[in-house]
Amino acid sequence: MEDRKRLEEIINELNTYKAQADALNQQVETLKATIADLTIAQETLDAIKGKKSPETLVPIGAGSFLITEIKNTDEVIFGLGSGAAVKKNMEDAKESIEEQKKELDNIMQKMMSDLQKISDIIVQKSPEAEALIQKIEGTPE
Repeated sequence: MEDRKRLEEIINELNTYKAQADALNQQVETLKATIADLTIAQETLDAIKGKKSPETLVPIGAGSFLITEIKNTDEVIFGLGSGAAVKKNMEDAKESIEEQKKELDNIMQKMMSDLQKISDIIVQKSPEAEALIQKIEGTPE
């Protein structure tokens, strides 16, 4: 009976670690998407820098776009989060984007490290659970 109790504890631990790993994986994917968005913003700012009235496409929904000219390539309305935004010059905006990318990359690296630690724990605990299962199944009740 003690083996069954220990097996139950290990299975509960493994399930908890798996749930944590799944949550971390989801957060990492969200961070990757955000970093990709920031990269697109950087590339766009680089592409229009110094151009006079460059054309761009503005999405209007349902996969449709308007062709427009950008009248001001010196300033950017930069999102701060929570619906707040501030006007920045092009270089300051690019700098802010780069800082955000670095910060998010650091967070993602920490999450990946945590994910590896959780995976290591799961790998260490799994054989004990398997051994207990074999022991319990091999023992007549």
